[in-house]
Amino acid sequence: MNDPLAIAVANAMREAAERAILPHYSPGTGIHADYKAVGEAVTAADHECEAILTAHLAGLIPGAGVVGEEAAARDPALLDQIGRGTCWIIDPLDGTGNFARGAPPFGMLVALADHGVPVAGWILDPLSGRLCHARRGSGAWIDGESFVTPSAPAGARPKVAVTRLFADAQRRQHLVETLARAYTVLDSPRCAADQYPRVATGACDATVFTRTISWDHAAGVVFIEEAGGVARRQDGRPYRCDEEDAGLVIATGPERWEHVVQLLNSGRISLAEAHLQGC
Repeated sequence: MNDPLAIAVANAMREAAERAILPHYSPGTGIHADYKAVGEAVTAADHECEAILTAHLAGLIPGAGVVGEEAAARDPALLDQIGRGTCWIIDPLDGTGNFARGAPPFGMLVALADHGVPVAGWILDPLSGRLCHARRGSGAWIDGESFVTPSAPAGARPKVAVTRLFADAQRRQHLVETLARAYTVLDSPRCAADQYPRVATGACDATVFTRTISWDHAAGVVFIEEAGGVARRQDGRPYRCDEEDAGLVIATGPERWEHVVQLLNSGRISLAEAHLQGC
């Protein structure tokens, strides 16, 4: 990879991780967190990291907007930028609840959108230093090396992760039981920065999401699709950053995506508006 823009974003993320994420992380020990909504933690690391990334990204593309998760929490009007023109979208610390408890997974997400369509994404794991990156039409990379999702091993029982962000516990249980007919079902650990690389690398075959806000998903959608996987709404529509939550299924490939969606539909399960409100 020899893309000056990609390198600049990667350098900004690594700097932010070193200055704002890792100094606050205490393995095995909880740290102070505030709550901007029910179950939605925010720490000093979130704010400091977003400030660093915003300062760097703002100068990379003249005229581009910058929308960070924490800035949008303070001023929701910023969300209007996501569907207009070119816009950077920042999740400074995805998986903050895990981070605040002193446990992985957590990560950093940066996406670039064009009129609501995600066109580039970066996913950094601050602990391992692994950087996943993709640009629409140009392929995917992990740590600077070109990457394609591997084929699943023959005979292995496939695995699917399911978000815990359901407003109705019985609805989620029905989904789990439906998928369990053909899959080993895992709990998704509330960290999209973990799930997208996990599916892209074949460690998990699919993940089912309800909450699909742009800073959690825009970067991962570009990465998994450019790696050869699939990320689409339950009805097959492509993901857009400026749409309301309508659920999302990501998978290692088209056949796997189709199979998961067929199971959802057979159980009359709709992911749209199923997420836990306030999270």
